[in-house]
Amino acid sequence: MPASSPTQALAPSDGSGAMFDRIAARYDLLNRLISLGIDQRWRRLTATALCAPPDGHLLDVAAGTADLTLCLAQHHPQARLVGLDPSAAMLAIGARKIERAGLGNRITLVEGDAQAMPFADDLFDGATIAFGIRNVPDRLRALCELARVTKPGGKVAILELAEPQAGLWGSLARFHIHTVVPWVGALLSGSREYAYLQRSIAAFPAADQFAALMREAGLRVLSVQPLTFGVATLFVAEAPPTRPR
Repeated sequence: MPASSPTQALAPSDGSGAMFDRIAARYDLLNRLISLGIDQRWRRLTATALCAPPDGHLLDVAAGTADLTLCLAQHHPQARLVGLDPSAAMLAIGARKIERAGLGNRITLVEGDAQAMPFADDLFDGATIAFGIRNVPDRLRALCELARVTKPGGKVAILELAEPQAGLWGSLARFHIHTVVPWVGALLSGSREYAYLQRSIAAFPAADQFAALMREAGLRVLSVQPLTFGVATLFVAEAPPTRPR
């Protein structure tokens, strides 16, 4: 497995499962308010991008409160799904949402680390990760894991926040991310964890650099799509036909 660059790492507490445990109760509300609801549209685009057999086996990494997992279940109504996340509190909320939706027979939630997934090689027909890869200390290792657990030729869709593009709307979006997001998050959550969001976005590599990291992990990048003035980016790739060992 390729070694990751030390510059990819964040402080140990940043983005950890323990950090998300502390904000789990208000996570969904904060996401809706901070993104003005646009995050739901981004998830639908991600689910649509994940082409898979009708009765496929799909993985959602950094599943959190299962928003994308449930979106995947809606877009792939015969698929079986697994959601993986390091935060027990987030998964507990996700489990209640899955139960309310009557999808407990199709969705399994697992507490675990994206850098060392507890799954066999070539297990899933497709995999996603939304707003999670920037929180992983060793991003290259997590990408290698995504390539490992996805069947050869299976799709991998990664949705992540980014520094907005230039121009008037980009400037407004940057003000929102750098100023409004940490303030609203701290006000409503009663904590300072959402200040981390702005820092983690600023530290995340540019789209072409991250796409290069995906290729280093063995993924074949198919598309890189900026969303909403570059506030988010959707990366779609394909798992390799052979695995580097």
